[in-house]
Amino acid sequence: MKKHRVVVAGKVHELVIGRIQDSCDIAYFDSPRSVPKDVLREALRDAEGLFSTGAIRVDDDLLRDSPKLRVVSQSSVGYDNVDVDALTRRGIPFGNTPGVLVEATADLTFGLVLCAARRIHEGFQLVTSGDWYRGTELSFGVDLFGKTMGIVGLGSIGKAVARRAQAAGMQVLYHNRHVRDDEEELKVSYRPFSELLSESDFVVVLVPLSDESRGMFGDEEFSRMKKTAYFINAARGLIVDTMALYRALRDGKIAYAALDVTDPEPIPPDHPLFETQNILITPHIGSATHETRASMARLAVDNLLAGLEKKPLTTCVNESVNYRGTP
Repeated sequence: MKKHRVVVAGKVHELVIGRIQDSCDIAYFDSPRSVPKDVLREALRDAEGLFSTGAIRVDDDLLRDSPKLRVVSQSSVGYDNVDVDALTRRGIPFGNTPGVLVEATADLTFGLVLCAARRIHEGFQLVTSGDWYRGTELSFGVDLFGKTMGIVGLGSIGKAVARRAQAAGMQVLYHNRHVRDDEEELKVSYRPFSELLSESDFVVVLVPLSDESRGMFGDEEFSRMKKTAYFINAARGLIVDTMALYRALRDGKIAYAALDVTDPEPIPPDHPLFETQNILITPHIGSATHETRASMARLAVDNLLAGLEKKPLTTCVNESVNYRGTP
């Protein structure tokens, strides 16, 4: 039986790579950012499938040299690196991995809230530097109990974060494009964007990156927040004007920021943000647990193999071109 030709761009979880190899001839680039573009393009010339971890840009320019491509599968929930319209115009279904990373990302998001509020990482640094007793003064934080969390983007992850915040005794506000019809069940309250910013002690960003949300947080938005407010971004770096955030921290417009995503990403260690001290940054690890990454990989491979056989993808972003049944 002839095997499908597939390009794998990014390191694939060891639990599922064998499934791809069983039915596919693979051109494997585990560090695609370091691969010359012409090498990647040559590999895609005869490829029927592309499996990505999000490290490459999938757009018209790339697809122009991929005439045989019949499916693109990405092991992530976000896909701002993918031009979905370009795939749709070519009739190529695109699969991502929503749902399976909700709880892990919510854990990390609330972990940033807690760690920032109580200066946990700073306390550890004081211990390792020999300043144990000095740390009892310098690592004072703030209570979560009785505070207000404002969530921008109350989707699946936002709801999971809200549950964690409510367990800590916090009131939860939210802002979406539309008011949810399950507010009473979720025990949350809608606020217009500007009101959420001014009322919240902790502003948590979980909105997807789009043309509408790009640059959503700038100087004006930070100036609306409390001077005691904590800002947490676990969505995408481009939602925030990084230099505006720097100015807000430097000038005391807000108290603290904790980020799992940045712009640029990775953020260089000499970036002005690190001059402020009141900052915590993790390296985009929202879904980085063994269990969640394995689940994401399994779903992404399911989508890839289904598309290669012209069968419906389990989770298809451009559903209008999803395969409808057996070929």
